[in-house]
Amino acid sequence: MHFTMHEVGIIESALDVIRREARAHHATRVTRVVMRIGAISGVDAEALRFGFEACTPGSIAEGAALEIETVPARAHCKACAADFTIESGFIFQCPRCAAFSGDVRSGRELELARLEFATAHEKASPHHVR
Repeated sequence: MHFTMHEVGIIESALDVIRREARAHHATRVTRVVMRIGAISGVDAEALRFGFEACTPGSIAEGAALEIETVPARAHCKACAADFTIESGFIFQCPRCAAFSGDVRSGRELELARLEFATAHEKASPHHVR
């Protein structure tokens, strides 16, 4: 695992959104944070977890569970209209017709997908962030 400032910056930005959403929903604390990370987004999930643990103490998200959903990378071939899974790189070869494609349809995501809050009136409730 490598810990980089990149992942810390991502968590700091996510915490800004989390604080804003928690205030808007009158939450007393955040119990779960769900992030979606694309397979070719360039974000290291373990470094992100480490950054979350380092940045959340003293925040409304202290003690919250961090769930990371990995989004598979998929590309589209314009030559034969096939969608296919990709592993890495920037230009991808279609397994059906061998044409090259840079048309990535998924796998670059980096988003705060859901939050679960605890309020003074309830235990925890899910909230979708979009």
